[in-house]
Amino acid sequence: MDVGARLRMVRERMGLSQRELAKRAGVTNGTISLIEQNRVSPSISSLRKVLEGMPMTLSDFFTFDADPQQPRVFYTHDELPNLGNDQIQLLLVGTSHERRDIAILREVYQPDADTGPEMLMHEGQEGGVVLKGSIEVTVGNDVRVLGPGDSYYFDSKLPHRFRNVGGDTCEIVSASSPPTF
Repeated sequence: MDVGARLRMVRERMGLSQRELAKRAGVTNGTISLIEQNRVSPSISSLRKVLEGMPMTLSDFFTFDADPQQPRVFYTHDELPNLGNDQIQLLLVGTSHERRDIAILREVYQPDADTGPEMLMHEGQEGGVVLKGSIEVTVGNDVRVLGPGDSYYFDSKLPHRFRNVGGDTCEIVSASSPPTF
């Protein structure tokens, strides 16, 4: 996905100049310009900061449709936007649905990939099923390594993290509500 072109399209559709978006987001207008020209590739946190100036979530950004159509039911694997990175792919299902009450992700963790040293916490609940490989899931003080067919479900307010401790790629299908992506 061309993040720069998408940012320009969304910004223009919302009637914002580069300067106005930069002011709202607390960044320089040069930053907006460089992203739109694809001269820099923003990190997720940097992009999130820019999008706060619209305001817009990452999920809304990647699923923003300039020409809304009828709601879709089916999605091919190559139509799922990656909200993660090369180490942890977070592939979002249902991007064109007008009102998503649940986030469904196909998560792909490369060997040794993890969600970071800081525990995640947010509103809602989440659950998932491991399809392939193994993943260490930490929720509060509980730590468990899950393999194919194993699953998890917890209140997302509890501190949690995910880490691929195996030598192979790990794949999970997960859901969270309310959607945080």
